[in-house]
Amino acid sequence: MFPASQTRKQQYLFGGKEMSIPDNEKRTEKVEQPQYKNIVFKPQTSALLIIDMQQYFCNPSSHAYFKDSTTIIPNIHQLITTYRQQSLPVLFTRYALLRTESPGAMGRWWNDVLYDDNTMSSIIDTLHPLPSEPVIRKTQYSAFFETDLEIILKGHHVTSIVITGVLTHLCCETTARDAFMRNYDIFFVSDATASDTKTLHSASLATLSDGFATISTTNEVCAWIKAMK
Repeated sequence: MFPASQTRKQQYLFGGKEMSIPDNEKRTEKVEQPQYKNIVFKPQTSALLIIDMQQYFCNPSSHAYFKDSTTIIPNIHQLITTYRQQSLPVLFTRYALLRTESPGAMGRWWNDVLYDDNTMSSIIDTLHPLPSEPVIRKTQYSAFFETDLEIILKGHHVTSIVITGVLTHLCCETTARDAFMRNYDIFFVSDATASDTKTLHSASLATLSDGFATISTTNEVCAWIKAMK
């Protein structure tokens, strides 16, 4: 078991400037894991969750593509390799609706729908799941909403979830919050998640670190897993 890094300061910038804080809480936006946290990373009961690394977001020919979705691919690949080497659970999600399903509020908000039969809904080849690795189709931001994700996690006796993928402030953050409410310890990998703007990515990390997740790096998580006994 490895204590999560709680002394390493992490600074998140908003639009190139430090975010201002109300007078009753004056400080610069240097997000630090509070010392009162008693979160311990347990490699043996952890799972790696890769959220929505699909052609839709990662293929330059897609209208939903954004550059940072591909920047994080090497780090996610490194994490996948490390987890596979230790025979630990690796799970994928993909956002896609069946033609018979209503897009609901998501469709109204984005005025766009990604259907299951669209080739852009597939996970990118670089991160292709193994036959034994679950690929969970979801229809909302949260990977838990009306899916078998929690059943799969409980089947593997998972207590800690390492979250990677896109988009940081939407599906990744919502899934992290949902997981936290279901009593999982969340380790959110800052350099293996991405949003379509740096501001949204940074804001999400700042919020998550305050109430829901331990912000980690790819190298940290890989080191914890490799040191597993």
